Amino acid sequence: MKKIVCGDISELPAVAREVISCCEGLPVWVFQGDMGAGKTTLIKSIAKELGVGDVVSSPSFAIVNEYQNDKGQTFYHFDFYRIEEQEEVLEIGIDEYFYSGNHCWVEWAEKILDYLPEEFYLIKISVDENEVREMRIKKMKDGG
Repeated sequence: MKKIVCGDISELPAVAREVISCCEGLPVWVFQGDMGAGKTTLIKSIAKELGVGDVVSSPSFAIVNEYQNDKGQTFYHFDFYRIEEQEEVLEIGIDEYFYSGNHCWVEWAEKILDYLPEEFYLIKISVDENEVREMRIKKMKDGG
């Protein structure tokens, strides 16, 4: 498990580069943390570091946003906060996204546990009383 600490928003570009370096090799990255922990903010910074020029925003209502970088790579950003039944993800063809080989950044994955791929990176974000963020990155296999 890798631990990264972010004490200030000015550190985000360096944190994003470290997350990218740690998570190479698997396309699905799951971001876990309380509301307001900084999941979307971290994803925005990761997207910028990977050359995405579009405005990155939380896909809370659309469920998924698609972005491309300056090299033509595709990235999918999911937010499952509004999902009520995990089977709803079948309607958007979740397997096609997760097994496309493209990066998939997932928020609120705990709502769709049965549909996550066997392997993914879990980036768990916690915030202390001083607003310092800690990211713990772990490669997950077979749901555990």
